[in-house]
Amino acid sequence: MKFMKYANFFYKGVGIEPYATDSRPQANSLRANLIFWANVLNLSAITSGEIIYLGVSLAEGKLLEAVTVMSYIGFVIVGMSKMFFIWWKKPALSEMVRDLEHIYPKGKAAEEEYRLDSYLRSSSRISVTYALLYSVLIWTFNLFSIMQFLVYEKWLHLRVVGLALPYTVYYPWNWEAPWSYYLLLFCQNFAGYTSAAGQISTDLLLCAVATQVVMHFDHLSKVLESHRLSGNWEEDSRFLLNTVQYHQRILRLSEVLNEIFGIPLLLNFMVSTFVICFVGFQMTVGVPPDIMIKLSLFLFSSLCQVYLICHYGQLIADSSFSLSSAAYKQNWNHADSRYRLALVFIIARAQKTTHLKATVFMNITRATMTDLLQISYKFFALLRTMYVK
Repeated sequence: MKFMKYANFFYKGVGIEPYATDSRPQANSLRANLIFWANVLNLSAITSGEIIYLGVSLAEGKLLEAVTVMSYIGFVIVGMSKMFFIWWKKPALSEMVRDLEHIYPKGKAAEEEYRLDSYLRSSSRISVTYALLYSVLIWTFNLFSIMQFLVYEKWLHLRVVGLALPYTVYYPWNWEAPWSYYLLLFCQNFAGYTSAAGQISTDLLLCAVATQVVMHFDHLSKVLESHRLSGNWEEDSRFLLNTVQYHQRILRLSEVLNEIFGIPLLLNFMVSTFVICFVGFQMTVGVPPDIMIKLSLFLFSSLCQVYLICHYGQLIADSSFSLSSAAYKQNWNHADSRYRLALVFIIARAQKTTHLKATVFMNITRATMTDLLQISYKFFALLRTMYVK
């Protein structure tokens, strides 16, 4: 499916085939399994070292070092959780994609009626921009220590940088030994890519499915509003029946979407609250300009990720609610009284807005972004107070 191609590209990089359909049968590839478990084991090992480093930093009262490594741990938690939930929910995701294929517009005429090209262009543009942003972020972090060494020490001769790793991890041996340093440099770069790819792929998959849900809601609204009723109950009731069945199918897709992505989204918002707080704190304690650039990119990427999800949540809410207005604008005053009575129930159901949900705890709209930033600022203020004292 065209909407899914960017998500599938990044899933392939971490060894995950997220779904199977009639046109895309499941393939049990040994190579894919090896890639997946190599990613998971390496990322787990690096994260364990970061957690140990966090404990040592807190025990020694090094708040800034602890906050720095907590940012990395939060980034990993989000990426790992999204990877595992997609891997776990593969059967449900496959069934959802099959349903999307069944109602996908087929033929040039249907594609034009649904305005498929418009939604596809919008989805592709956002997907490419978001993937590039996150790719720049992770490779900036991965290659930052190497660039410092090449620029400051080898090129400008300003200072001795020495050997450095991208992420602060505790190692109980001399990691600066040549064989150890290059191995750990590769493992940390590999882990950073895994975490970023896990987030990019799942976010792009969520956006692709959400775009199609919005497309179907919008098409149903257009059909319902523009349909001219004949006044004949038998003919109009058939149209009404088809409308209700189509609406129920879209609502079911929305429910499955929330079942699959609900828990990862909740973890994403919870962890992002702290990550934004931690990164903002690091930016206010007086860091060099080059570090400031790296942290600014991290902060901007985290904000873009949250806004992207909130944006699509708002689109789903708006498109589902607009169905009630479309039904009211229909020429129902010429319809049979039974049709008008049935239309009241359609309007009432459409006014129960369909939301993208982070489980039962949170309906996601653009207002969620504001709430998250408010919570992040409160934690930031608390952290600053602790650091100053």
